[in-house]
Amino acid sequence: MTRHPPAVPPEFEEEFVLGLKNIFEEKITFNKVIGLKIESLRAERVTGSIAMKHELVGHYTFNRLHGGVISAGIDAMGGLAVMAAIGARHMDEPPAQRLQRFAKLGTIDLRIDYLRPGIGEHFELQAEVLRLGSRVASARMEFRGPGGKLLATGAGAYIIS
Repeated sequence: MTRHPPAVPPEFEEEFVLGLKNIFEEKITFNKVIGLKIESLRAERVTGSIAMKHELVGHYTFNRLHGGVISAGIDAMGGLAVMAAIGARHMDEPPAQRLQRFAKLGTIDLRIDYLRPGIGEHFELQAEVLRLGSRVASARMEFRGPGGKLLATGAGAYIIS
């Protein structure tokens, strides 16, 4: 029986990372409005952050983050995880060509479980792809508050072709 070593996830080129950050943080205007930033971009997991600001308040008495910001952040991170997985799958292509693959990416199903109120000054988001098919990908996402406390989870399906 031949054993194969575990596959080492590829390191993305700077051109690809900068291009993806530009798409995600600048060209997707709503991500810019909520202040969603990429913190880490790897083929197997992506992380992001949102800093609390007055415009994101959903409940003024408690200074609580609006649930729509939580769901939008979770959805966006699921899409970003899919983008990273697609980019890793096609490392044989130049970075610019791989970045063009995201034109057809879209959410087809999203589930959010709100576990705790979004109270804090800074929020962390994580996402990973569970399955990357030829037409549909599925992802799992987390939204965390101060001290890494889990505030919400998400699961999404994304069309990729």
